[in-house]
Amino acid sequence: MLVNTALSIAALGAVVLLFGAFCICFYRVAFHPLRSYPGPWLAKVSDLYGFFLAAGMNEHLDTRKAHLKYGPVMRLGPNKLVFNSAKAFHDIYNNERITKSHAYLVTRHNDGAFNLFNVIDKQQHRIRRKLIGEAVSARSMRQFEPTMVAQIDIYLRKIFESSRSSGLEAGAVNVTDRMKRLSFDIVSRLAFGYPLDSQNNQGYGLVSKAITSGSYLHNMALHFPPFRYLNALMLGAIINWGQLHDYHDLVMEMISSRLSQDKNAVHDLYSIVSDVLDTEADEKIGSNDLWQEALFFLPAGGDTVSTALSALFFYLSRNPESYQKLAAEIRSTFTSGVDIQGGPKLSGCHYLRACFDEALRMSPPISGTPWREFPTTDRGIEPLVVDGHIIPRGTQLGVSTYTLQHNEKYFPDPFAFRPERWIPSDDVPKEEVERAQYAFAAFSLGARGCAGKTMAYLEAGLVIAKTLWYFDFERAPGKLGDVGATTPAGSNGGDEFRLYNTFTAVHYGPNLIFHPREDFCKQLFISR
Repeated sequence: MLVNTALSIAALGAVVLLFGAFCICFYRVAFHPLRSYPGPWLAKVSDLYGFFLAAGMNEHLDTRKAHLKYGPVMRLGPNKLVFNSAKAFHDIYNNERITKSHAYLVTRHNDGAFNLFNVIDKQQHRIRRKLIGEAVSARSMRQFEPTMVAQIDIYLRKIFESSRSSGLEAGAVNVTDRMKRLSFDIVSRLAFGYPLDSQNNQGYGLVSKAITSGSYLHNMALHFPPFRYLNALMLGAIINWGQLHDYHDLVMEMISSRLSQDKNAVHDLYSIVSDVLDTEADEKIGSNDLWQEALFFLPAGGDTVSTALSALFFYLSRNPESYQKLAAEIRSTFTSGVDIQGGPKLSGCHYLRACFDEALRMSPPISGTPWREFPTTDRGIEPLVVDGHIIPRGTQLGVSTYTLQHNEKYFPDPFAFRPERWIPSDDVPKEEVERAQYAFAAFSLGARGCAGKTMAYLEAGLVIAKTLWYFDFERAPGKLGDVGATTPAGSNGGDEFRLYNTFTAVHYGPNLIFHPREDFCKQLFISR
């Protein structure tokens, strides 16, 4: 009798739940303020659609396909709109009435652990942005440049050693691996003043793997916040316990090592902002906050720059005219490898900048949709209008970076690597360049725009210019040279660097063969 009663109650509960779910779905399809916007049917009723996109690591590709099917504005969640226009990009990301989506709160390690990536409060973000901005400002980069150059020189010597290896496979360099090692060595010194030395240490992989695993899990939670509260992140932590534990130990070692030194022992984030830590100001920021920001530095400065550089090497190895033109610019501008440094000469290499921007356009390190939100607390009298669309309060909205930067309206022949599109000429009208610049979203814009833009351009400029000064390179032969390539529909057979979206990007290759230029490389082994 009791068993039958329990089963009846359970059945009744199931019916109630199913009826409730049906009512919610029916409301979202028939009566929701966003009901008139087209989109995949699952996206209209559940955020699980975005979760599946994130889980498959193809969010950027699938979003572009959906835009081609549904048009420039579509519903990608019950309460989410995604746009594909430069006007919407500026209307959303350069608008004080719009905040960062509350979904980013799921990336906190605990309730009080905020950093520049996940802080929602605008005032707190302003304080943190100002501090981080000091560390990556042009003035700071001038002081930090010798440290950066020292790490780049290690990278160049490693490339030279690979060029002396026997056999094509032994001599091939996996550029993703090299760029990650270099970028993490640079950013660990800027964040913690810590010599990670991953270019000489095979064990560095735990940093990259831990960051990739964490980013992947967080990205799924961003699209479907209940994922975190269902303890799925804990499950991920169990699966990756070994590497996450080792990574935690390494970070603790970085922090304790830095605290054991005088604050001015090295030029890093701590030395730059330590004077304002734990002050009596009403809106103070403490030492724990600083380490949260330093931790954010690792993926923000390591993963993103390494992706852009890997992509640029990929495209140069497959576009010989661009390669030759860039090599000629570098080799005619500088008189020696030592001469290559930040300043007017490097910034005057316009084709170098165009090549880097084109790689960022085609393979943006943050290729998905950075979500923003029109808060329900907004008290504005005027409606919020995004590219002609009135946005209801409480709506999450954004622009897919990859999709916008492959929009033919702004970038004709979008799957072709054409650095020339960034330089006005007889063949490229000024208006076309301005249209491309207006739609360039790799660094975002406004208050939440990338604080490390100056650092990214300096690091990329030095790496590419020095590499082309000391070496020639080419794609590895056979299947080894195909690693990292994909041929998307509509690309006219042109290769694209394959990105797997985990908020930041996972990628492999390209595998390249480097050839030292005459006797220039001897300079790399002269003590300076």
